[in-house]
Amino acid sequence: MALHCGRACRQYLLHLAHDNVDFRLAEIKALLSLRDRPFETPETFKEKSPFWHLNGLSEDDIRSVMSRTVCGKSAFELWGHGKTTEELRRSLLEYPSENMAPYLQQNSTYKINVYTFNKTLEFKDRIKKIDALDFLPFEGTVNLKDPEHIFCLLEDYGTDPNDIPEEPVYVYFGRWIADGQRELIRSYSVKKRHFIGNTSMDAGLSFIMANHAKVKPNDLVYDPFVGTGSLLVACSHFGAYVCGTDIDYNTIHGIGKASRKNQKWRGPDENIRANLRQYGAENLYVDVMVSDASKLVWRRNAQFDAIITDPPYGIRESTRRTGSHKDIIKPPEDFSGESHVPVSMAYHLSDIFADLLNFAAHHLVLGGRLVYWLPIYRPEYCEEMVPLHPCLTLISNCEQTLSSHTSRRLITMEKTKDPEDSDSLAHLADPRFTPYHGHNSFREKYFSGLTKKNGKNAKVTAENED
Repeated sequence: MALHCGRACRQYLLHLAHDNVDFRLAEIKALLSLRDRPFETPETFKEKSPFWHLNGLSEDDIRSVMSRTVCGKSAFELWGHGKTTEELRRSLLEYPSENMAPYLQQNSTYKINVYTFNKTLEFKDRIKKIDALDFLPFEGTVNLKDPEHIFCLLEDYGTDPNDIPEEPVYVYFGRWIADGQRELIRSYSVKKRHFIGNTSMDAGLSFIMANHAKVKPNDLVYDPFVGTGSLLVACSHFGAYVCGTDIDYNTIHGIGKASRKNQKWRGPDENIRANLRQYGAENLYVDVMVSDASKLVWRRNAQFDAIITDPPYGIRESTRRTGSHKDIIKPPEDFSGESHVPVSMAYHLSDIFADLLNFAAHHLVLGGRLVYWLPIYRPEYCEEMVPLHPCLTLISNCEQTLSSHTSRRLITMEKTKDPEDSDSLAHLADPRFTPYHGHNSFREKYFSGLTKKNGKNAKVTAENED
């Protein structure tokens, strides 16, 4: 259990939030890759655990990750660990004293916290656990309000709230280094945002998407289905310049019916620019415009460092594009070009994703990332449903469950080569590049699942009445 190493190879402990569990690994890996650092863990690594050991990193690497992560709560320099308190004690006694010494000096101040996962301890029990650490050579003065050094005893009682053991399944002790950015979830909450819509992205997920995309200062980020700009707000927080498009004229211009309760119409200054102004990032706002994602309006050269988006699924927002099934659309004789509402037609999900990947292949810089949501009917899901492109490499695929029968998967892809003419024939050589058309029935399956559920509920109600 001993951790014999110098500063260059010390072990660190990440304490992670137990929500959005499926997104944590991809986020931490992306943040480490921003510093060209590997993700190295012991063989005993368990992805679903709230505690992760990380090897081969420096304290600066850890601080960099914690300055951005919304999945991570806190990070510690790991001094000891074990399955029992006795194993923890032996591990701490074997830890190099020269590594401890700078933080235990007589003229320093410190405090020790006790954190338990999946169990609440009474105050007296916490004090007993702290007193049991009296074998450590602390020479400084205890200061509970403003200590120079903070240490933490962390106890893991498993993940089953219905089967909590009497003793922890694992214990850790270490020196606190930094906290994550969980506060952003509250400070950027859509409930406090100036301009919102029916499908505004949750703040926590917006920051997770920005981290998966490795957004950094001075990047140019684009959202082709920008809506009310929640993803642009998150990216601007990390210093990126942001822009977007949407086919919905009213949303882009911030007019029409409001989405807030007790408010009928949107106010005069409800728009995406106002959202960035609210968070002090208006200087990073490039622009947004009304545009159809299925139409080519950009020059054919790489422009964006990241493309982050949440395409419409046809549930709360319609999937439409400009056009008509008719061969020729004649404008009215008195058409002057102003206040024109174009004819629209269905925009199938399979076409949305094919166009999105093709756009990313042509407009991302090499190494740039595409991050988007893919709606899934869970009973039929398989890996082959995830759209692929010859120029894009799949980095991660994380699931957010929406109901018993539906979910959406956060897909992260990285551009690894420039487009070639032969890419249009890639599906002939490799069937993985063949567009999957099963997504087009997602809306029908979504509502059929709701119908079945409501039918079961009605049956149960009728039986109870009988």
